[in-house]
Order: sequence, then C-alpha cells, then structure tokens
Amino acid sequence: MPIWECNVAHMARAATTSDAFNAVAEPRRRAILNYLALQERPVGEIVDSLGLEQPSVSKHLRVLLEVGLVNVRRDGRHMLYRTNAEAIRPLHEWTETFERYWRHQLSRVKERAERKSNASNDAGSDFTSRRKNDHDGNKN
Repeated sequence: MPIWECNVAHMARAATTSDAFNAVAEPRRRAILNYLALQERPVGEIVDSLGLEQPSVSKHLRVLLEVGLVNVRRDGRHMLYRTNAEAIRPLHEWTETFERYWRHQLSRVKERAERKSNASNDAGSDFTSRRKNDHDGNKN
C-alpha cells in the first residue's frame, strides 16, 4: 500500500508506558520524579505537595513503576515511593549530550559578545582620546 493511502489517524502510537523516555514526556510524571528525588514519600504526601488528585498521582506512579523509574515498598498501610537512580541514568546520559552542546554554544555566544564589547570599548577609548586631544588643542 502506498504511503499516501495510509490513514494516520488509525496508526498505533507508542504507549506512554513503553519506556522511560515516553513516561517522562508527561510533565506531571516529571514533577513526581523531582519530588521523589530527595527521599521516599507516601502517595498522600505527593498528592498534597503537588496539588494533584489522588487517582491521577496513583496512575502516574503506576506508569513510573512499570518502566522502572520508581520503586515502592510497603510500610504498614503506606506505600512509599522513591526514585530508581539506575533506571534514571540512561535519561541523564542522553540529556547530558545536549547539555554539553548547549554549554558549548553558550560559550561561543559569550566569547563573541566579549569580543564585540572589547572592540566597542577600544573604539570608544580611541574616540575619547581623540576628543580629549581636540579639546586640549583648542586651549592653545
């Protein structure tokens, strides 16, 4: 079948639970991961802190758990969630590539701006010294 006959509306999308990259594409899941970064927390604390509904938090935690980005343990009646640093490592390594790229690009912009600023300052000092010489010449 030629590509133009494909009905894009009926094409399957990658499930948000298929891998860590798809899972963190959702902003609320990233917020949950950020909140869990420092210590493990129960669902109720996540709900209260992030201002999300409990069913929504539970759904997002289930997705994060399925792709391995969080771990859970039971403590009495509470389920405590924490990030899984080893599972997050591939995300970090991938984004680190772009961090290096942007750091390099920003360094180039900074160098260019400094060169331009120095050139302007040099031209300004030449102009100032010429004006001073002209002014001093008028006194004679």
